[in-house]
Amino acid sequence: MKSKNIYILLAASLLVVTSGCKKFLEQPVLGQYQSDNFFTSDANAILAVNAAYSPLTFTDASSNAIWVLGDLASDDAVKGSSDGDQSDFLSIQNFNINPSNAAVEAVWKRYYDGIFKCNVVTDGLATAKAGVSEATRTSALGQAEFLRAYYYFNLTAAYGDIPLHLKVETPEELQSPALPQAQIYAQIEKDCQAAAAVLPTNWTNADAGRVTKGAALALLAKTYLFEKKWALAASTAAQVEALGVYSLLPVFSDNFRAASKNNAEAVFSILHTTGLSPFQGNTLNQWFAPRTLNGYGFYLPTQNLVNNFEKSTAGVDDPRLDYSVGRAGHPYYDSAFDPNWTSTGYVSKKHTQPLSEIPVSIKGDGNLNYQAIRFAEVLLTEAEALNESGNGAGALVPLNKIRKRARESYIYDATLSATTGGKVPDGLLPDITSTDQTTLRDAIRRERRSELALEFHRFFDIIRYGSAYATSALNYKPNFNFTANQFFPIPESERQTNLKLGK
Repeated sequence: MKSKNIYILLAASLLVVTSGCKKFLEQPVLGQYQSDNFFTSDANAILAVNAAYSPLTFTDASSNAIWVLGDLASDDAVKGSSDGDQSDFLSIQNFNINPSNAAVEAVWKRYYDGIFKCNVVTDGLATAKAGVSEATRTSALGQAEFLRAYYYFNLTAAYGDIPLHLKVETPEELQSPALPQAQIYAQIEKDCQAAAAVLPTNWTNADAGRVTKGAALALLAKTYLFEKKWALAASTAAQVEALGVYSLLPVFSDNFRAASKNNAEAVFSILHTTGLSPFQGNTLNQWFAPRTLNGYGFYLPTQNLVNNFEKSTAGVDDPRLDYSVGRAGHPYYDSAFDPNWTSTGYVSKKHTQPLSEIPVSIKGDGNLNYQAIRFAEVLLTEAEALNESGNGAGALVPLNKIRKRARESYIYDATLSATTGGKVPDGLLPDITSTDQTTLRDAIRRERRSELALEFHRFFDIIRYGSAYATSALNYKPNFNFTANQFFPIPESERQTNLKLGK
């Protein structure tokens, strides 16, 4: 048997939260090791799993282009700036997509790099190692299994049938065909179940920020949802809630503020911190912020999205609209809104920060986490799965928790309560009462779009809802064809490398 050498890059390791401050596990690049020579201590095992977190980050928004695939391909956002600036992103939006598209290449390479780093851990710690405690070995394996599942979930949602790599492979072994999506989902389920069995409910002190049992169960529930395994999706989402560690924040927008980013609603966050060396800021701030303010303006919400947000009987908007979207007549954080910023009339607020927090001098060094899985999404998963299982009455419970939190921002957000005397405007986001499956399905889908707007999920939801829904939602995009475009093409660079994928 050939021995396999592994390369472990640890310069960009996991950002972890400590009491009162943020810090990194910073280490230089390690050289070439055989796994038996590297996994000889708890410290090295932890370094290896830390490296598996690094591809999650948005320290380079162009190389983690999941926002392009998830939202610019959808009806929620369009690419701003000139057509020639990042033209491949515009091609995604317009479905003029070839296999060499920069965003298509970037997501594939980055997430498979994450999978490789996970496989380094699962290979290296598959059996007991002298010098590595059993507690550390088990913990590292659980984290790597969750991360591998997360990378594969995003990859199969984006590309459909894909190769499955579960170990550090030789060049010959890397020549592997694309497997049916059902087999990819089966592996995601297996990894999530294994991770949930060993990961803690909470981490403390310097380990806060690592993945948890709740994250593994939440991703498992979402996987079941995408597979239309409704009963399993509902029961697994309920397990997340039963852990008793997650809750909806009283004010929706606190999920997207630097001061409150590590909170009880965050089931799985991808952490970023400004002002560190090596760099660990969130560059989405620069890519999304208005061009004449402190950014590139590459990501603009659509009128279609804005129309999805409900109004009260007197025309008062769902507060999530102005928490998510900047628009005329409303301040953009601590700056006046300028209509010249945008061709759609709107700019995104969820991944940007005010100049008082991130001034122009450090515009690409944002301080926001990316909230990959929020507890709100878990509740919406439960609601959808229960309704599709025929339990409309049960679905109303988690659905109406989401609506209650949204409307009660008028009670708990001082800037809003001052305008209404601390009362919810009449007729704003009332509880849904219908248990008719079709009516409730439409309500849940609308609620999911408003709640998770601009969080890079929309295109994948559109596709999983099926051909009729997708064709209707994207009917203004003349190049969209459900059969041809439900998945992005496997990158040309991968086809040239892995000859078993064919041409």
